[in-house]
Amino acid sequence: MPRQTLASGLDPQIGEQCRILVLGSMPGTLSLRAVEYYANPRNLFWDCVETAFGIDRDMPYQTRLSALYRVNVGLWDVLATCSRHASSDATIRGAQCNDFVHLLKTQPQIERICLNGSTAFNYWRRLVMPSFGDAPPNTGLGINTGLGINTGLGEIEIIHLPSTSPANAGMARAVKIDAWCAALTR
Repeated sequence: MPRQTLASGLDPQIGEQCRILVLGSMPGTLSLRAVEYYANPRNLFWDCVETAFGIDRDMPYQTRLSALYRVNVGLWDVLATCSRHASSDATIRGAQCNDFVHLLKTQPQIERICLNGSTAFNYWRRLVMPSFGDAPPNTGLGINTGLGINTGLGEIEIIHLPSTSPANAGMARAVKIDAWCAALTR
């Protein structure tokens, strides 16, 4: 098996008025090196943002982040640390999640969480949901999932979206962008 390396995630990029939080699993190697979310030019995330909000994907990263803050969208990841080979989600081992109980208590205005791909969704379900204890999940919410949470401070819609990663080649680009635009702008 290829050598596993420890990966630690990026700092959250969440403005004071964030209503929608986009969560990946763990940034890829290019993103970690650049210290930028979705730095791989083949990743469709910034294409989705450009289509949904008119934020030019070719603007400098800090300008794009500022524009995301203005449309109340934040970025983070489900995992804080893990071991993996290169950027492969399939090789993740020893995953530790970020503290979402604390985040959602300090950011009660967040009303929707968009999970970028099945790996993010599965780690959310397995590692994060149990931290909310007996809070009953919502049903009938979201796209591709009925999983929501009641944080005790309010209901949060959880949406499982197709991965924007170039590794997710099994779905047409237009279908991914349409799903993301629907989730980000509703």
